[in-house]
Amino acid sequence: MTPTLRTRRLLLERYVPEDEDGFVALFQDTRVSRWMGDGPSSEADDRALFGRIFTKVYAKELFDVWAVRRDGRLVGHAEIKRTDAVDGFEIVYALAPEAWGAGLGRELAEGIVAHGFGTLGLTEVHATVAASNTASLALLDRIGFEHVRDITEDDGSTTHVLTRRLPAAGTPSPA
Repeated sequence: MTPTLRTRRLLLERYVPEDEDGFVALFQDTRVSRWMGDGPSSEADDRALFGRIFTKVYAKELFDVWAVRRDGRLVGHAEIKRTDAVDGFEIVYALAPEAWGAGLGRELAEGIVAHGFGTLGLTEVHATVAASNTASLALLDRIGFEHVRDITEDDGSTTHVLTRRLPAAGTPSPA
């Protein structure tokens, strides 16, 4: 069951049905959705995706997926799941543009990574990021992710596969 996580300023908790409109608004914002999955989807597809969080992901306990809240408001989405693309566990996160520029992305990513290493007992976590998503690449670099390989997408674009490994005992974490 997806646990509740807390960072300094964020609360990560299971979605509730009342989050549907906020979820759809987040995924309909092309500044966000251009970096998610295959890019922007129709509103109907995003509503169906929200429904599947309850009927599949939560119902079958497939992986951890969270509504990200700040001061009680839905400001983002996060998950950690096993994927074949990285042959391991991948973190996924998105914040609404009004939450950008305040260090919340770093806080969110660090929280998901800590959950992966701590609660899930992983020794490494991965992220897949479009080569043109320089903000996310810089954030992940700052928190210790390293570029390990590239994936050439069907449209010819490049996605970087990044990995962060659990530090050996006594090794400091990235600053």
